Amino acid sequence: MNVEQPRLGRRGTLTLLIVLGAFPPLTMDLYLPALPHMADTFATSHAMINLTLGAYMVAFSVGMLFWGPLSERTGRKPILFTALAIYIISSLLCALSSSVEGLIAFRTVQGLSGGGVTVVGTSIVKDMFDGREREKVMATVMSLVIIAPMVAPVLGAFLLKVASWHAMFVVLALFACVAGGLVMLFRETVEEKSTAPILKSWNRLGVVLKNPHFAYLLLLFSLVPMCLTAFIGSAAYVYIDGFGMSEQTFSSIFAFNAVCAAVGPSLYLRLSRRIPVQTIILGCFLVVVVAGATMLSVGRLAPWIFAALAAMTTIAVIVVRVPGANLLLDQQTTDTGSAAALIQFSGTMMGAAAVQIVSANAHDLIRNYGLLLMIIGTSCATLWLIVRHRPFVTDVLPQNRGAD
Repeated sequence: MNVEQPRLGRRGTLTLLIVLGAFPPLTMDLYLPALPHMADTFATSHAMINLTLGAYMVAFSVGMLFWGPLSERTGRKPILFTALAIYIISSLLCALSSSVEGLIAFRTVQGLSGGGVTVVGTSIVKDMFDGREREKVMATVMSLVIIAPMVAPVLGAFLLKVASWHAMFVVLALFACVAGGLVMLFRETVEEKSTAPILKSWNRLGVVLKNPHFAYLLLLFSLVPMCLTAFIGSAAYVYIDGFGMSEQTFSSIFAFNAVCAAVGPSLYLRLSRRIPVQTIILGCFLVVVVAGATMLSVGRLAPWIFAALAAMTTIAVIVVRVPGANLLLDQQTTDTGSAAALIQFSGTMMGAAAVQIVSANAHDLIRNYGLLLMIIGTSCATLWLIVRHRPFVTDVLPQNRGAD
């Protein structure tokens, strides 16, 4: 570690990173089983309820752009405390919402604060680790963070059965309190803070974007999360409304997808010892294309077929995430907070767009999802073929990692 953590230690630091990384999936997935029920409760459309997802994701993205550059001047720890406090308050206000418009508004505030938590977590990884060690830490954190979407729908279905959807947001507030306790033990990792005026902190976003290598890779790897987020936004409707499953059965099959996702980071580490990383990334994009084509032809026939294709896609997306994030972070030697903010912002915004695109025609979600997979997979494969042998890629991702 580049910065020692005397109070947390290595395991405590990993625990903190896992907790911070769990905020997006937990905040998104906990109330997925309640989406159809909430549409009935508020007497509104699926598209309107999906705005509680979309509004959160857009605000989450904007929040990362706000907090990320600011953390270079104030340090990571003050941002974490501030963002967590706002997150707790907004979660409780979500629980007290009596209208879908109010829920959307408070989810927006929740997203703004959640963005600060996530972007600082990513920045801390860059602050503390380098090279292959960073890849291993990122893979470990991702593998364990994916427990959140396994547990969240199951817990959400249980809360829906014994209480109501309001209780789900109380649980999120309690989770943020736990994160706050860990942050108290955290030692600041920004040793040389920026001395520029606060208002100029956000100018660094433009400086980072002027790096053509970073900008190109940002476009490429921001498309990938659309495949996973579109599934998250449509899964409840496909399984519950389309295939007639109960909320409890849905939570179980959704957890299966999360188990598959948990395989992704460790699978990448194993494969990268023997196969060039460039080939792994290209192969994953081709898997997405094949899954999309198969989804269009037979995805409607049975829930297990849809689940299997979604699992294939999820594994491919997660495998790409580790080298993609590491490659992007290595394009910048400074402005870590701004780089992390742009990475997270772009992926989340594209994910929010994917949710709305797939749900635009609610009568044929499986067809919409299959088309999206084919388009995104083909686009990413083409963009990757153009640059995979360029020096700014090969210098970071050598052809053969070798056994570690």
